[in-house]
Parts: sequence; C-alpha cells; structure tokens
Amino acid sequence: MNYESDVPTDPITFARALADETRQEIMRLCCCDWLSVKEIVNALDVTQPTVSHHLAVLREAGLVGVRRRGRQTFYRLNQERVAFCCGKMMERYAPDIATAE
Repeated sequence: MNYESDVPTDPITFARALADETRQEIMRLCCCDWLSVKEIVNALDVTQPTVSHHLAVLREAGLVGVRRRGRQTFYRLNQERVAFCCGKMMERYAPDIATAE
C-alpha cells in the first residue's frame, strides 16, 4: 500500500480535492475496496483520461493509496488521511468545536 506520508496536510489542498463531484464519487467508490482505473471508469461512465486526471488530484492530496499489480494500478481511499484532514479543517475553521471534544 502506498499512502504518501509526505503529502502536505494543508486544509485548502484537501478542500480543493473535495470540490469536484466526480472526485467525490471516486472517493465513495474506492472507500473500502481496491479498484482499478477500468473499474472506476465503468462505474462512473466517464472517460479513462478524465478518471486518471481526478485520481492524480486525489493522489496529490494524499487521499488515495496506490497499488500496482502487473500493468494495472489500483486505488483505495486513504480513510485515515480524510479523517486527519477533516480534523485539520475543524482546527482551522471551527476551533471552538475542535477543542470542545
């Protein structure tokens, strides 16, 4: 599993990655399973280049893990990173709530 630990934890990068509905759907699809690009393309009914572009944005934000098997690449949501980034957003934009818990 390749979850890039040196990815910045900037809440703005996280928010930008979430800002697109297609990326949100990709995150939902690969939440709990490793999916190939082809499986994601088929589930979304969009082109492979479009899916690849969105996966690159999610990778750069550290929101998906990458696993290669032969010539195929599989992706899975990095749930720990999502939770961490949500926490960082709370610290930045809702500090009273973040410290109350």
